[in-house]
Amino acid sequence: QVQLVESGGGLVQAGGSLRLSCAASGRPLSNYHMAWFRQAPGKERDVVAAISKSGSTYYADSVKGRFTASRDNAKNTVYLSMNTLKPDDTAVYYCAADFGTVWFPTRRGGYDYWGQGTQVTVSS
Repeated sequence: QVQLVESGGGLVQAGGSLRLSCAASGRPLSNYHMAWFRQAPGKERDVVAAISKSGSTYYADSVKGRFTASRDNAKNTVYLSMNTLKPDDTAVYYCAADFGTVWFPTRRGGYDYWGQGTQVTVSS
C-alpha cells in the first residue's frame, strides 16, 4: 500500500504559477511510475503529465512547455510545476502511482493508487 497526499493548489490569476506536491508514504516512491491527472466539473479525469521510474516524462499537448513533472525519490515526493496558467487549467489535480513494470503514462486504469486531489483555480 502507498498513500499519496497532494498539496500546493489554490487560486491564481491567469499567467501565474503554482507548484503541486505529492508526498508518498508506505513504500518507496522509486518503485512507482507517477502521474498527474486533472478533472474539471463535468469532464473526464485526464492525464496531464507523467514521470516514469527512470525519469522519462510525458505531457498532454495542452500543457507542453508550461508544466514540468519531477520527482525526488529521496523525499518520496513528486512535483508538478505549472507556469503560464490559463483559466482552462482550472480543475482538481490528482497524483497517481503505478506499480507496474511497463510504463503506460496515459492509461488511467493502470494506476494503482490515487491521492485525494487538490483544487487549482485560475481566474481570468
